[in-house]
Amino acid sequence: MGLQLAGGASAPKAREFDVRNTALVGIYEISKLLASPNRLEHTLAGVLALLSSFLDMRHGLVALLGPTGEPEVVVGSGWSEDSAKRFFDRLPERAVGQIIATKMPLVVENVATSSLFQGSDCSEWGPTDGRPFSLIGVPIKEDDAVIGTLTVDRVYDDRSVTLFDHDVRFLTMIANLVGQTLRLHKLIARDRERLMQEKAWFEKGDRVPHFETKLSGINGVVGNSPALRTVIEKIRVVAKAKSTVLLRGESGTGKELFAAAIHNLSPRRSKPFVKLNCAALPESVLESELFGHERGAFTGAVNMRKGRFELADGGTLFLDEIGEITPAFQAKLLRVLQEGEFERVGGTRTQKVDVRLVCATNKNLEEAVKRNEFRADLYYRISVVPIFLPPLRDRKGDLEPLANEFLRRFNAEQGGRLSFSESALHVLNACAFPGNIRELENCVFRTATLAQGNVIIDKDFSCRNDGCLSSVLWSGSLERSTPSGTVAGLPNVAPRARQPAPPAPVVSERDQSESAPDACPAAERNAVPETEPRSDRERLIDAMERAGWVKAKAARLLGLTPRQIGYALQKHGVEVKKF
Repeated sequence: MGLQLAGGASAPKAREFDVRNTALVGIYEISKLLASPNRLEHTLAGVLALLSSFLDMRHGLVALLGPTGEPEVVVGSGWSEDSAKRFFDRLPERAVGQIIATKMPLVVENVATSSLFQGSDCSEWGPTDGRPFSLIGVPIKEDDAVIGTLTVDRVYDDRSVTLFDHDVRFLTMIANLVGQTLRLHKLIARDRERLMQEKAWFEKGDRVPHFETKLSGINGVVGNSPALRTVIEKIRVVAKAKSTVLLRGESGTGKELFAAAIHNLSPRRSKPFVKLNCAALPESVLESELFGHERGAFTGAVNMRKGRFELADGGTLFLDEIGEITPAFQAKLLRVLQEGEFERVGGTRTQKVDVRLVCATNKNLEEAVKRNEFRADLYYRISVVPIFLPPLRDRKGDLEPLANEFLRRFNAEQGGRLSFSESALHVLNACAFPGNIRELENCVFRTATLAQGNVIIDKDFSCRNDGCLSSVLWSGSLERSTPSGTVAGLPNVAPRARQPAPPAPVVSERDQSESAPDACPAAERNAVPETEPRSDRERLIDAMERAGWVKAKAARLLGLTPRQIGYALQKHGVEVKKF
């Protein structure tokens, strides 16, 4: 009798040991499967197949939820892959919602008698003999957020009741492993996308290769001038804070590069760096790009799309050409900056984000505020820490290193072995490059493409062959900047300076002999060698005298039109001399 009692007492312990041992083996096998480099859907299907070996189950479903709560991926066991989504849709929203809302497991002993399943058609789930069945569901979490559910069902009987506690614990552990695997898949996908983007940038040559100066330690920054050192030292300090930064400077000074440097030096460096050019999009498209849109918000919105603010959550958002946005959109942007929240286009749910904003503009925002073209409250919000980027003409000593770096890039892309001669560097140093670094890069690439030998000489440059299109561009900008019919001011042109403009200018022999032969046209227009400033009237008279009092010639010297010269003569009361 004692032996029977002993044997009877040891039987539950033996069953308990067997159950625990089975769970350990199951966790071990499933963890090996999750660590394998397979497609996510195939991996989850394998997990469900293994679960059927360790649990008394008929069907299993893994549903991964999107940001809106709708299932994005549904994988089933016991059903075909096509029908898994259909069977998941038959689960009542109250049952799934209870798992997601409480973040706790759900156990339904008998689906037929549960209030959660009242009115639901689950006839296809039950066995053919009409016997009742049970349902167990556990949440799949990433940190503290529910990103999916794991549900299994089995025939309901007395034996299944005794296994509920064991199965819930076992499924909870499996769901935790699945959650960790999903987080790893997201990190891998994010890194893969970043690497693909960087590869595309390098292949297209749209990005400056890593070139690190001893001073800055910032990727892409070339130079060691005092003006550049001042900017970099300020960026190093600003990057550590969360304050909004406004990058000011002329076009082509590398604002995007410095914005990336602020992000890379900040504590947010491991989070996304998202950028958008505000001037490239109309207001309606810009709103969708920044805030995202819901499905059906407008024609063509077939899917929900996240905006740049959501994509940059936790990281940095760079808005280039911020001064070009319309006043109506400025009010919408102001709310995001003040409250850190917004709604997607066509949506009603408020989204909250944690984004550091870096803006850039080449406009005079102070003047825009005075003219009521830019909101003053938005100006104060984005101009917390203004950083002024120096133009290339103020970065003394940086031009040659930049030119050599651009030539190295050209050689790497084209497989060439070009180099600059002393005369070529003399031409580059003589030009002011109003378009700054972007214009210098284009000049180097254009000259290297058309060079006849392996050494670039002065005659290879377009400006030495009357083909410098940049000189035409900057000459035309003077004319466009002056309202038609009036001449507000004349360009400050040095005496005897040669002013090229299409068609080729007519210059007297005296002017040709006295002009500097090595000067670049863009440099001549931007140089101000006069020791004392002269008035517009004095510059006008000087140009007319050098042109023999011919209006057309004087117009070419000043980069204006003959009509503007006529208005200027009338305005300043200058009498035209006749010979």
